[in-house]
Amino acid sequence: VQLVESGGGLVQAGESLRLSCAASGSTSRINNMGWYRQAPGKQRELVATITKSGSPINYADSVKGRFTISRDNAKNTIYLQMNSLKPEDTAVYYCRADTYYITVHWGQGTQVTVSS
Repeated sequence: VQLVESGGGLVQAGESLRLSCAASGSTSRINNMGWYRQAPGKQRELVATITKSGSPINYADSVKGRFTISRDNAKNTIYLQMNSLKPEDTAVYYCRADTYYITVHWGQGTQVTVSS
């Protein structure tokens, strides 16, 4: 399974971005997927996760009400709609795919920078 993120960039506080993560390879093995982020000097943290059928599982408290995760299985892609961005949302955002064989795959990450 290969994952490629896109959609990151530099925005001002209060603006929006939409991240995409396209999966390829053995996509039939993919179960849940999710978005994680890592800010400089901090550990990687969960942002949002979603089931195979497209139901959100959970969101980090810090993004609830502002971010929305979604999934399009026909395109093997998940999305993260990020609204009302804050400077503390600045991080590298990673896509993760969990397979039915208990393996975990990560994308290379996409940088999101929010200026105040």
